Amino acid sequence: MKWLSRLELKYGRYAISNLTMYIAGLNLAVVFLTYIMFGGDAGKTVSALALVPSMVLRGQVWRLITFIFLPDTYSLIWIIFTAYLTYMIGASIENYWGRFKLNIYFLTGIIGSIIAAFITGLGTTGYYLNLSMFLAFATLFPEHEFLLFFVLPVKVKWLGLLNGVYILWQLSTYIRYGAWYMAAAIVASLINYFIFFGDDFIKWIKLKRQVAKNRKRFFEQVGPYRNRRY
Repeated sequence: MKWLSRLELKYGRYAISNLTMYIAGLNLAVVFLTYIMFGGDAGKTVSALALVPSMVLRGQVWRLITFIFLPDTYSLIWIIFTAYLTYMIGASIENYWGRFKLNIYFLTGIIGSIIAAFITGLGTTGYYLNLSMFLAFATLFPEHEFLLFFVLPVKVKWLGLLNGVYILWQLSTYIRYGAWYMAAAIVASLINYFIFFGDDFIKWIKLKRQVAKNRKRFFEQVGPYRNRRY
């Protein structure tokens, strides 16, 4: 990705180190403030911070940023685990890519989520943004193992594959019922993943097709000689 290298030369010094550490910390802060200010009522927090296009157009522009910090859980027990997982995934990707590329990936995901919200007109949280981070981790570190339910070891590539199948099912369902705007919103939400990994998948598919053609050609050439006796 030459364009990314050129951007890094110009703006790399502005990249934030340990980006997901701050995201994880803000996830924790949102949960604790939910209990302090709203007695644990997560609905009120989501109503105040989620990305709702109609509210943004009324002047609540902070929602373009605050939706990023909404956690996937408001359980005081599980938020510790999910915050650590967010940090660990981000730190691993940053060590592999470097801070600038991770920053751009995250920023592109934010832009995609905003576009998706305005396509549908519905409110959104950071769900697909977090999902895009997980998919990137699963693609870069497919053999890494998680302890499912703290007991069962599962390679992250299988979890990533399950998420991929679920996304495809969502897309096919929306398309089947003519809800193209919802399908477009999902694609927009994950545009960062498609931009960063789409070329690799295209090359992988081409390679698989070439291997299949070579195998077919080989068996066609040796086929007449298989049963021949000398």
